[in-house]
Amino acid sequence: MMEHRLLGATGLRVSRLGLGLAALGRPGYITLGRARDLGGDRAPEAMYARAATVLDAARAAGIRYVDAARSYGRAEAFLATWLAERAVAPDELVVGSKWGYRYTAAWAVDAPVHEEKELSLDRFRLQLGESRALLGDRLALYQIHSATLDSGVFANTALLAALVAARRDGAVRGLGFTLSGPGSAAALDQGLDARVDGEPVFDIVQATFNPLEPSLAAGLAAAHAAGLGVIVKEAHANGRLTDANDRPSDAGLLAALRRIGGGRPIDQLAVAFALAHPFVDVVLSGAATTAQLASHVRAAETPLDASLRDALAAVAEPPPVYWRTRGQLPWT
Repeated sequence: MMEHRLLGATGLRVSRLGLGLAALGRPGYITLGRARDLGGDRAPEAMYARAATVLDAARAAGIRYVDAARSYGRAEAFLATWLAERAVAPDELVVGSKWGYRYTAAWAVDAPVHEEKELSLDRFRLQLGESRALLGDRLALYQIHSATLDSGVFANTALLAALVAARRDGAVRGLGFTLSGPGSAAALDQGLDARVDGEPVFDIVQATFNPLEPSLAAGLAAAHAAGLGVIVKEAHANGRLTDANDRPSDAGLLAALRRIGGGRPIDQLAVAFALAHPFVDVVLSGAATTAQLASHVRAAETPLDASLRDALAAVAEPPPVYWRTRGQLPWT
């Protein structure tokens, strides 16, 4: 049975393994091994069929949290269609999405620019309307997509007030922000401090957390202790923590992980590593295939002991190195 828990103070019950739709809602993404996973047919109809198949498998496995974004191509539309076709009851699945980036690739894998970021009040209002037009009241969580320090989003009092108003008005159940880059720890602190009329703005934080980049452990633990739900993204480091990683520079890393894991698949080690931290509520699977999803489900069902968790943390890279490497990975 898939473990479930309440997500922060939202009152929403979610599964500890969730499904992220970044790899299923658009033809191009930053994931190693994508050509092997998807093949050549990435027409919208083929991508929807794949997304529906993986969503079916996630539902059957007991996954009760699905994560989308305005910038994930047609992810929200695919999810809305699947929810309607399968007649999924409102209390059976918690849906989260994100605003701030606009998809610009026009369904091309080799587009020069795939996303355009703008964390403005106007963008929030526009994209909340777009997300609700597709998902309606199924939209439970709405998150700022990549709330970096340089965006100034935590100092935008008009925007913060609009976020809180959306929650008070019932447009969403919970508000969150996602983190990215080597400045994530400082951005997390600002997010935790954000208030409107004394009311905390955010209910959820979503962050990269994996054996290569575990630097936010203390900050995420503090966020969880303060009552926020914690969602982990990029548990597989965009494919670097999978057998699809054929980067010569990562050969030593993969050898070390196989030695530490004693035969356990690397992708399972990565999921289990994140779940082994009690402050983590949900780990997102970015599965593009049902086989990948099944492997991640097995990881969720097989906990790590503390010694193995600590051994995995020993492969960590300095955050600037990790994020510089991530920035060099191709869209495929």
